[in-house]
Amino acid sequence: RTPIRTETSTFANAMKTPTHPLDDLTAAEITAAASVVKAALLADASDGASDDEIRFSYVTLAEPAKLAMAAYVTGEGPRPPRRAEVIATIVSKMDAYIFVVNLGDEPSVASKNPVPEGCQPLFSPDDCFLAEEIVKADEAVCAEIAERYGVDPADFGTSLICDPWSVHVATPDFEPLKWRPDGRAARLIQCFLYWRNDEADNQYAKPIDLLPVVDLNARKVIHCSRQPGATPPKIGLKTNVNYHRASLETNSYLPAKHRSPMKPLDVTQPEGPNFVVTNDRVVTWDGWSMRLGFNYREGLVIHDAMFEGRSVMKRASLVEMAVPYADPNPPFERKCAFDVGDYGLGYCADSLELGCDCLGHIRYFDAVLCDSKGEPYVTKKAICMHEEDMGVLWKHVEYRNGHNEARRARRLVVSFVATVVNYEYLFYWYFNQDGSMEYEIKLSGMLSTNLLSAGERVDGEGGANDGAPLHGVLVAPGVNAQVHQHMFCARLDVQVDGIDNVVDEVDLLTGCVGKASGVGDPFANAFGPVKTRLGTERAATRTCDQTKARTWRVSNPSVINPITNESVGYKLVPFTRGASQPVLLTGPECAVTKKGEFATKNLWVTPHADDERFPAGEFTPQGGPGQGLPEWTERDRSLGGEGGGDVVLWHAFGVAHVPRPEDFPCMNVEHVGFSFKPDGFFAGNPAIDLPPPAIAGSKEDVSAGTCCAANGHAANGH
Repeated sequence: RTPIRTETSTFANAMKTPTHPLDDLTAAEITAAASVVKAALLADASDGASDDEIRFSYVTLAEPAKLAMAAYVTGEGPRPPRRAEVIATIVSKMDAYIFVVNLGDEPSVASKNPVPEGCQPLFSPDDCFLAEEIVKADEAVCAEIAERYGVDPADFGTSLICDPWSVHVATPDFEPLKWRPDGRAARLIQCFLYWRNDEADNQYAKPIDLLPVVDLNARKVIHCSRQPGATPPKIGLKTNVNYHRASLETNSYLPAKHRSPMKPLDVTQPEGPNFVVTNDRVVTWDGWSMRLGFNYREGLVIHDAMFEGRSVMKRASLVEMAVPYADPNPPFERKCAFDVGDYGLGYCADSLELGCDCLGHIRYFDAVLCDSKGEPYVTKKAICMHEEDMGVLWKHVEYRNGHNEARRARRLVVSFVATVVNYEYLFYWYFNQDGSMEYEIKLSGMLSTNLLSAGERVDGEGGANDGAPLHGVLVAPGVNAQVHQHMFCARLDVQVDGIDNVVDEVDLLTGCVGKASGVGDPFANAFGPVKTRLGTERAATRTCDQTKARTWRVSNPSVINPITNESVGYKLVPFTRGASQPVLLTGPECAVTKKGEFATKNLWVTPHADDERFPAGEFTPQGGPGQGLPEWTERDRSLGGEGGGDVVLWHAFGVAHVPRPEDFPCMNVEHVGFSFKPDGFFAGNPAIDLPPPAIAGSKEDVSAGTCCAANGHAANGH
């Protein structure tokens, strides 16, 4: 985080007056909203509560209603007012409230509502740091660790690591939920414990078998679980499995020095980039235009994506994750995270680095967020934007005369990276010259590890031959990495050439003649696409089927393609990045399934509603089942009929991760993602007008021994 100081350029950028209703909140607006909320809470408190007792979960832009924005853009309505959405808690009372604050010259409270009883707001970075402080200050926990592991309590400050996780409530009778005599719900974080020798040491090679549970409101440890049968391995805290440049030489069995570096491969753009940025966040690039947003929960948001002046996507972002761990051994039945709702991807965003996270001519965008005191801070370089060469886009050689026409692909990349405790998630939106959009997530970082449980050990003493985990893989001596899933959900507020769209499921079927199945096929060689209209919410809960090349086509019935004489459209193509993966694998009675029902299907479609934002509900920490998408779609609303309607696609996809030793100590990236491709949107190839490529900077290797040099052959000109 970068504190905002008046003498820095960061302050100047953060304090800019917003010029558009969708501009992120400025630092001044965050400060104003927090001040109004503090005053309101203190005025309502009957026992003289102080500022120190007020803790903010977030202060963010309250986006204008979609219809109000549309009226403003077309000149048919006024500019929507600037408002902030705020959640703040009076800690001593355990009362959390959702505020909407009117901004402007005289900020005021527009509305105030309590967070529903039993629900908990997300955990801010300050909450996570507080949980670690509470555990390290707990005398009973520290004494037990010192006794069991023979470590010096004086080292706890730097060597004891406490990874904060929300508590997945696997059973409603979980004791810490009801520990308070007054019956109020506790605000729980559990901390998975590890040991490291210094700041460069990899703690995930040294797991500890205690799991304290903290009540953040009470600010104390109220429960501590012990992993049955997990006696500390004798060599556990001495085995180094490191990746950090400062500790590689200490490795016990992996390489202890870096390999020789490769020759440079530089990405240069001597004439500068092709993108243009106006009004801080409005981007244009080779036919594309869009507005970039950023908030504490979703991180990067794409607004108003258009290609050649035609609308494609009104709003797109990642709105939830479900990360279940498949180990029923206590206490791991509680190990699951809903990272977007539990912690906020924007809060977890990294400050990116030139030449590592992004290559080429880079444009960075800062993000202004707030801490638990309601004070603004800046995450510098939170968003990265650059161009990439993507190889050949299209090519044909006329074999009769050898003439070659080929064009290379360029794409615009807008990305951010979130570190959610142990894992890194790298999020990329790609905008291509053929009018397609793509979304890719790369997963890296550290596996969340544990010791072996009862029934998995052989001699009970630790060491390399200490049995085998039943629900994971040994990635270091005596260290287990559990099988798990990462399920994601993207919210796609589509707007294909206008607001009224319909959605069809398209399957490739054998025996299809004339785009209809069951028609005569005398040679048994026919196959083709069959469309099924998804007319209601229940009909539109769908799963992928790779055996049918299943896609989902979004089209505008009121705009007809002059070539096909059918409605113009785009198609959602699943798993164009990485292998095709299953939906949520937990059983139907599992609490993860009931809470993360969005991940049991790959597609949901709903009519747009401003207040339907998050597929597992507004409050995921300790959240109950059936919230979000299953609740909304229970009404089985119409999706607009033949004329179409304002629809939202919710696309769930993920990675099932069976760890490997090669994933440790730091995991090489796994890929997953989807494409949104024009399908009858244009009259032909929209990239046919790309000019022939220049070859400046490319060199042919004609060193002795190559076949081309020996035989005198040369490549064609393009």
